[in-house]
Amino acid sequence: MAQGNLSPRQKMINLMYLIFIAMLALNMSKEVLSAFGLMNEKLTESNEAATERNVAFMAGLEQQANEQPDKYLPLKAQAEQVSKLATDFNTYLEDLKGKMTATVDDPEDYEIMDKGDFLDKHFFIGEKLKPEGQAFIDQMKTFREGIQNVIGESYPGIAADVQKKFATDDVTNRDNNVIPWLDYHYKGFPLVASLTKMTQLQADVKTTESEVMSTMLQGKLKIEASLTNFDAIVVPDKTAFFSGENFTGKIILGKKDNTLRADKVVVNGQELSAESMQDGKTILEFPAGSVGEREIKGEFYFTEGGETFTIPINSTYAVVPKPNSATISADKMNVVYRGVKNPMTISFAGVSDNNVSASAPGLSKISGVSKYIMDVTSVKGREVTINVTGTLPDGQKVSDAAKFRIKDLPKPIGTVRGEDGSIKMQRNSLEISTIGAKFDDFDFELPLNVRGFKFKVPGQPTIEVSGSKLNDRAKNALRKAKRGSDVQIFDIDAKASGVSVILKKVSPVIIELTN
Repeated sequence: MAQGNLSPRQKMINLMYLIFIAMLALNMSKEVLSAFGLMNEKLTESNEAATERNVAFMAGLEQQANEQPDKYLPLKAQAEQVSKLATDFNTYLEDLKGKMTATVDDPEDYEIMDKGDFLDKHFFIGEKLKPEGQAFIDQMKTFREGIQNVIGESYPGIAADVQKKFATDDVTNRDNNVIPWLDYHYKGFPLVASLTKMTQLQADVKTTESEVMSTMLQGKLKIEASLTNFDAIVVPDKTAFFSGENFTGKIILGKKDNTLRADKVVVNGQELSAESMQDGKTILEFPAGSVGEREIKGEFYFTEGGETFTIPINSTYAVVPKPNSATISADKMNVVYRGVKNPMTISFAGVSDNNVSASAPGLSKISGVSKYIMDVTSVKGREVTINVTGTLPDGQKVSDAAKFRIKDLPKPIGTVRGEDGSIKMQRNSLEISTIGAKFDDFDFELPLNVRGFKFKVPGQPTIEVSGSKLNDRAKNALRKAKRGSDVQIFDIDAKASGVSVILKKVSPVIIELTN
């Protein structure tokens, strides 16, 4: 424009035209520079708010991890990795921005930040990268690949966004020239433009941090809320039903969470051990107790939002007799004896002892579960009926009855030194032996006390003896007996302790003398 064969006047006009264009360009660049500066301020404010949100998120996640470590500790570990990557990269960028603004007198006067000398010298040496330039590229790569390693293939949308925002591949410009990424974005640009780009990069870092952490948490909550985490649970209205009744209850959907763990579980006043809480379940094991309805009461203790709250436990169960033996009875053998206290066990299957009552003449309850005594000594007749009533947990009454035959005590048999019937014995052994009586094959331990008997030696008069041993008269008669003689002991007078009925006549004993 200022060359060629031009007149001095034309040259002057052209020069003035150039000066005019330069002045217009100067005014335009100042407006652009100010706009970049204002944009940088807005991004800085936005980054500060994002930082506060991310810090609050980590604080909330840490509290949740303390309250429910099995559920939230793995998520917290991932979030900490993301937070460290973001913090390291952001710190690097903030330090670099500090160096950039240190080159100007007033960091808030954006109109003077029109030169690109600092980054041109800091990142480049001619057409090559300096170590500082390569460090910038490496920081971008570390953040980009670090986020990829944390999220893996779980969140493809975020992964693609991170790859796009933090890519450092060569760029093809509008003239189809391939230019290195750092040259394309930062070489020759005004300082305020590069500063704003750095701030925008920080915004991208913080946004990525927030998106990754919130998406991971949302994914966790979505998995927990999925219907695949629910089980159908049948809850009967009671834990035992009787034949003829209708089953009543309800079906509820219960969420299963293998990571859920209570701070403390108390059941029936006993705190359960830590080993009782496994895979989101609390394992119960304690003695079932005696037959009847039993209660389970307690509390789950959880911490949420820094406060402890409880979930009550209220349930019941029924204890029924264990079927470890068959019930076999002889129909004709329901017998009780006069003169003795007949022990009896009376119960109702599925009904606790305190809800069972039994009645019959001579029947009384004693200490012990389902234990009774029946004394039919004064009962007239040959039969007695025992009536039993039980009260079920719902208040319903059930009843049954059984008949027993009443029999007298069996006939006692006499004994000499414990032997009965017809026995052989030496003379001198008989002289010192004790005469006794017993109930043979009788289920009751009922000792008999001999108070006297009659003694007969062949050819000698019958001798009455008091007590249970031969007296002198009986011994003298015994000495006159011949070898092989049969000596008789009969009319034995025996008495059972505590028995008021008259016993049947005691069977005699015959002794054959062997010398």
